[in-house]
Amino acid sequence: MSKIQNAFQNGKAFIPFITCGDPDLETTGKIVRALAENGADLIELGIPFSDPTAEGPVIQGANIRALSGGITTDKIFDFVAELRAEISVPLVFMTYANVVFSYGIERFAARCAEVGIDGIILPDVPHEEKEEFAPACRSHGIDFISLIAPTSENRIAEIAKDAEGFLYVVSSLGVTGVRSEIQTDIRAMTEKIRENTTIPCAIGFGISTPEQAQHMAEAADGVIVGSAIVKQIAANGRDAAPVVGEYVKRMKQAISG
Repeated sequence: MSKIQNAFQNGKAFIPFITCGDPDLETTGKIVRALAENGADLIELGIPFSDPTAEGPVIQGANIRALSGGITTDKIFDFVAELRAEISVPLVFMTYANVVFSYGIERFAARCAEVGIDGIILPDVPHEEKEEFAPACRSHGIDFISLIAPTSENRIAEIAKDAEGFLYVVSSLGVTGVRSEIQTDIRAMTEKIRENTTIPCAIGFGISTPEQAQHMAEAADGVIVGSAIVKQIAANGRDAAPVVGEYVKRMKQAISG
């Protein structure tokens, strides 16, 4: 069992997402520590990209701020290496195929293993093309995490059977962002997943309130929250860590109840 799968062994997992370098790496470090201290079971670290096609305006803004501040993939790798000295929570990179491809797939996977990254999520890589990236990840002990969307339907079984780490269940069509209501039949999706794999599944896209998180956790093994946290970082800048930490504590309590 991988370190990522272990994160789901103690009840429902809470998985926050933040963008590295927004507003700067020093603040990102403080926020990651606050996430870990307040109940995050696994943390998604976004590597900024100039054209993040799966992201709504909130995370797009974070990407722009980080890139404008001079963030690079190498700086993020060095940052994670330092962070690993004090953070034991599983860490997953979320970025785009072009970031990995331009860095060099093998080189990227090797560096991930070197600094202590446990998994990679590439939302713009369809299941049929994952083998361009997954073998290098596997050879270095990195889980290549697949996504299942409301449109996956007949492909859910196939995707689930090949899953590693955990399955990222996309709650809604469209890009990331806070949603007042999630209408997808999540339970039907997770039931289909569980018919085909024992890998845990976590729901993301649109979740922002403790009530939404609690409801989603009833159908899945974990809950992912990104835009709501990134919004708080945008509003509070270098003072965001305690605000985000308190929010994560409330969300973790909601899904644990």
